[in-house]
Amino acid sequence: MTKAIWNGVVIAESDDTVLMDGNHYFPAETLKREYTSFSNHRSSSDKGQAQYLSLFVNGEFNPDAVWFYADPTESAAAIRGRYAFWKGVQIQD
Repeated sequence: MTKAIWNGVVIAESDDTVLMDGNHYFPAETLKREYTSFSNHRSSSDKGQAQYLSLFVNGEFNPDAVWFYADPTESAAAIRGRYAFWKGVQIQD
């Protein structure tokens, strides 16, 4: 089971992640939405336009720590509907 952990709390866990470019992409239904908040941040890559969510856990805020591609390119279709993490979020296999 792969877990995404930040500030001592499991944000997502799944045995069905997709590994792409060194990042684990978790299925949408495994993301614990009670720890996420909206972000206006966007970025572009060869996978398409990434949208972000921020984390709020145990009174700590981590802006733009979660990203996803709502409409990925054909070469990145495997990560559609999946979320990845950075900015201090630990991934444990």
